[in-house]
Amino acid sequence: KIGMDIAASEFYKPEDGTYDLNFKVEPNDGSQKLPPKGLEDLYAEWSESSPIISIEDPFDQDDWSAWSSIVSRMGKDVQIVGDDLTVTNPNRIKVAAEKGAANALLLKVNQIGSITESIEAVKLAKESGWGVMTSHRSGETEDDFIADVAVGLATGQIKSGAPCRSERLSKYNQLLRIEEQLENPVYAGENYRYIPIEAPATSTA
Repeated sequence: KIGMDIAASEFYKPEDGTYDLNFKVEPNDGSQKLPPKGLEDLYAEWSESSPIISIEDPFDQDDWSAWSSIVSRMGKDVQIVGDDLTVTNPNRIKVAAEKGAANALLLKVNQIGSITESIEAVKLAKESGWGVMTSHRSGETEDDFIADVAVGLATGQIKSGAPCRSERLSKYNQLLRIEEQLENPVYAGENYRYIPIEAPATSTA
């Protein structure tokens, strides 16, 4: 199964409200620009032909109507994850929930700046029926604390990259150590999107 991080803000063109799929090519004739609805149709087409279960940042962080549209269309079967949209900020999460603009939170503890605010963000997301994905960030170190966060807050998901470098492996190794410490670890499995905050500590699959 496939999860994608689109980072659509990187190729959004605010001057005309389009998304330029050819943004890295110069000279650029603009032939690969798509309006929000066209980009949504492309995601839907991919999801029909491939086992896509999660799409992160499919649109620019301020393109609220596009986010709401894709959640309405695809949110039942596909996790629509807000990273740039929500920036682990409780205020942004509230707005996104009210607008139906996402159904999952990308949790970055050092993005919002405190454990207390991170817990509040997770509670808000789960109260809104969202999934939560605990995530590393660029410039990551071998600190493994986010593995404890993923288990302690029962997020059910962790994004730490392929297990090929020490700063990534450290998180997975910590998950294994946590599993050994728990008497009856419960794996999220197919229910990774719907784990209540008050659930027993859950090891991340």
